[in-house]
Amino acid sequence: MNRRVYLDHNASTQVHPEVVAAMLPYFGERFGNPSSVHAFGQEAREGLEIAREQISHFLGVGKDEVIFTSGGTESDNLAVKGVAWARGTGHIITSEIEHHAVLRTCQFLEGQGFAVTYLPVDGEGLVDPDDVRRAIRPDTILITIMHANSEVGTVQPVEAIGPIARERGIPFHVDGVQTFGKIPIDLDRFRIDLLSFSSHKIYGPKGVAGLYVRKGTKMVAVQHGGEHERRRRAGTENVPAIVGFGKAVEIRAREMGAEALRLTALRNKLWAGIGARVPEVRLNGHPTRRLPGTLNMCFRNVESESIVLGLDLKGVGVSAGSACTSGNVEPSYVLVAMGVPLDWAMGSVRATLGRENTEEDIDYVLEVLPPLVERIRSLSPTAVS
Repeated sequence: MNRRVYLDHNASTQVHPEVVAAMLPYFGERFGNPSSVHAFGQEAREGLEIAREQISHFLGVGKDEVIFTSGGTESDNLAVKGVAWARGTGHIITSEIEHHAVLRTCQFLEGQGFAVTYLPVDGEGLVDPDDVRRAIRPDTILITIMHANSEVGTVQPVEAIGPIARERGIPFHVDGVQTFGKIPIDLDRFRIDLLSFSSHKIYGPKGVAGLYVRKGTKMVAVQHGGEHERRRRAGTENVPAIVGFGKAVEIRAREMGAEALRLTALRNKLWAGIGARVPEVRLNGHPTRRLPGTLNMCFRNVESESIVLGLDLKGVGVSAGSACTSGNVEPSYVLVAMGVPLDWAMGSVRATLGRENTEEDIDYVLEVLPPLVERIRSLSPTAVS
């Protein structure tokens, strides 16, 4: 029987056992609606507010600056639409490699009359802060740049972009879904006004996320209804998931630093081993300014789907890119924006490591991947000699 190795942590993570334990009571005896004034409701409210405290403490912000949502996609939509609709018209600056939750929201707003500038990235996936500065117009109402790309892992220079936005009085939104709980985020030093973050990337449950909104940031609600989340996001809160989210963040606070070092070492070992065993392979993204556990590679003249499926048969789970674009036979829009040639881009594979991965996992992948690539190439009419 094959060893099972999960290397798709940027897509989702296994829920931590401590998180499961924290959630369980809220499926049973603490089942009340947190908006109810009776004791049943207040038991649920207590769990909700403890989680909000855990997350606000981790970020170093006020509890009233944290909004709970259903996922990173909703957090991005709420941030971008909420700021745009509060102003009614204007210009937005973003990048070509944002997550679709931001890109398609910006495209939607273009249909409503807003103007959007999509900044290019360089060959390592970096936005140039000077391009941000040059793109600013008198009517610019929002700058939204991700902290790290989910496909290639490149960490953007938000610490340089935030001050540019602040000096011009423009709200700065950062999609931090891939960095929250993995690398430090200094909201004040980076001058971030809105930060999207999610639970299921950090060993918490799916279906819950958050949005930090700096006090004084002008935005409107996107979803209307009751008084939930201080009237900024209507709908009964998903208490069990939120409790789990808070616990996951508490665990990240104590484990994040050591895990980042360990995953970086494992990632580097995997890349060095592949580079030594497989010809015609290239690294995508910045070589050092990158998420600790993210390795994105291109195998020339090989279809990525063949590698993903071949590794799956060996018990190894990797991806061809973002889980939100799986099933798309076109080359990654991120790699295209980075200028990766088509014969390379079609063979992109993303391996993203997490807390369960070991050196033995890496050794196993290095055992099964090279012969798989060799076999695929031997069957290809464009085989590499």
